[in-house]
Parts: sequence; C-alpha cells; structure tokens
Amino acid sequence: MAVYTEVSDVELSTFMASYDLGELLSFKGIAEGVENTNYIVHATRGPFILTLYEKRVAHDDLPFFLGLMEHLASRGVSCPIPIRDLEGRNLRELAGRAAAIVTFLEGFWIRRPTPMHCTAVGRALAEMHLGGEGFALKRANTLGPAGWRPLYKHFANRTEEISAGLEQLIESELDVLDAGWPTGLVEGVIHADLFPDNVFFLGNQLSGLIDFYFACTDALAYDIAVCLNAWCFEQDASFNITKGRAFLRGYEDVRPLTNAEREAMPMLARGAAMRFLLTRAYDWLNTPPSTLVSPKNPAEYVRQLRFHQGVRSIADYGVGERAK
Repeated sequence: MAVYTEVSDVELSTFMASYDLGELLSFKGIAEGVENTNYIVHATRGPFILTLYEKRVAHDDLPFFLGLMEHLASRGVSCPIPIRDLEGRNLRELAGRAAAIVTFLEGFWIRRPTPMHCTAVGRALAEMHLGGEGFALKRANTLGPAGWRPLYKHFANRTEEISAGLEQLIESELDVLDAGWPTGLVEGVIHADLFPDNVFFLGNQLSGLIDFYFACTDALAYDIAVCLNAWCFEQDASFNITKGRAFLRGYEDVRPLTNAEREAMPMLARGAAMRFLLTRAYDWLNTPPSTLVSPKNPAEYVRQLRFHQGVRSIADYGVGERAK
C-alpha cells in the first residue's frame, strides 16, 4: 500500500474539526498513490480524499495545483475540488506534511481502453485545455525538454543495466529532440500525466480527471502527445491507429488543432515518449527493493519511442494532414 505517512485517529479528528464537513466516521489508505499519501475519508457530509504531499512534490507548487483544480471546476471541468477550511484555507499541515482535502470523484479507471474511451478522453482533454484559459498562475514544465538531460545524467552510467543499447538510443534521441523541438505552439495549462489511471469512468461515461500534480504551463499539443503514448498503444507496444483516430477526433470535436500543431505532432510524441522513458528508467534504477511502490518497466517506452521515430506525419496517428 502506497501510504508513506501514517495518520492517527486523533490527528485526523483534530484536523477535520477545522472544516465544515461534519464528524469523522472512518478513513482508509488508498493503495494506488505513487507520489503522495492518499486516504479516503468518510465524514458526516460524505466521502472526501485527503492528500499528504510527500517530498517529491515541491511545496511552492501546491498553490498552482490546488488553484488550478478550483479554476477548472468553476469552468465546468469535472475534477476534484479542494475544500477550504473555516478560515478559507485550501492547504494545511498534517503529520508533518502539507495536506489538503478534495471532493470525492465517483468512478473507476479503465484497464483496457477501447476507441470509445479514447474519444471521451480526447474530448475531456480539449475541454480541460479550454477550461484552463484565464488561470492566472504559471508553472514551468520541470519535466520538459530542458529537464531531460539533467535527469539523464543522474543515471547515464547505469543505463546498460536496463537494456543493451539503451545508452546510445537515449543520447542520440536527445540530440534529435534538442535540434528539432517545436516552438511557437499554442500554450496553456496542460495536465502532463493523463494516463488511464488518472481518468475515471462510470459505465461508459467519463466522470472526471484526477491527479493534477504534474500540471504546468506548456504547449497544449504536447499534452495530446502524452495521451497518444498513454492511451493508444497495446500491451505489446504496437500503436493502435483506431484508438489514435478516436482520440484525436474526440479532441478536435472540441478544439481543432492548428496546422503547426499537426506538423509538430511526431516530434512531440517522440519527446513525450522520451520523458516517460527517462523518469521510468530513473525510478527503475533508484527505487529501493523495500519501497511501497513497484517502479514501472521503462522498456515499454523504448518500444514506443522506436515507433515514433518512424512516424512522418500526424496521419500515422489516424487523422489527415491539414487543420479543419
């Protein structure tokens, strides 16, 4: 179970007394958290999610994350909403950690997405991008291109422990990305980590988006590229063009891509694959065996990156060349 910080009944009862949520009835750790400690808290006024922010989340970024969820919810985007205490604060401290309570979002994440799910995610992502307009705070993408080489340097001398030839692949690909990374694209708030476990469904209906703790200000099309990697590959790392087409058409039903975004998509998808290859490789090599969370195998993103290297246009992801 991914509960890094234990909270006692007394501590939580005292903490909850500062909110207008009624009496604390029960609470339980949530096993699927990776970056933070999460509890589901049952109170008189309903279920809520309590998050304690661990060391990998910078405290200075928390006003951006919490403010963004409030902003998106006010614009009609279905996502958890931070609860403010009796003094109007949405960020507190509990058990020595920064902590927040957010509304409980009904639903489950889909283990085996279908094209129908991909269409819904495309629409939801575009709605989130439009909903983020007007959000006053900015946050740089710390895991964007500028951060890839510094991250790689932390484990470059151990790369071959993962697979033979990986060092050469990463170094040559970083050169390509440095030289060809697109600029001048439409920017705004992006989720930057919209994997299936961060999207909830009730039946066949998308019920909301969660886990905004990698959100930042960057090219909107980069967020699309992250989702192509996260939603449109099969377990054998083959690209499912039917899912790609469904996702992109769902997105463009809400927000049509510009010609520049379409032309940039192959390079953006390569970069998104590199980002997750690097973070997974780092965790694979640096996570102690006794940890509460098993690191994800980076090999998946090696295969996806090699696919993107052969892509010549957005048509290879399932849609035509030109903007509508």
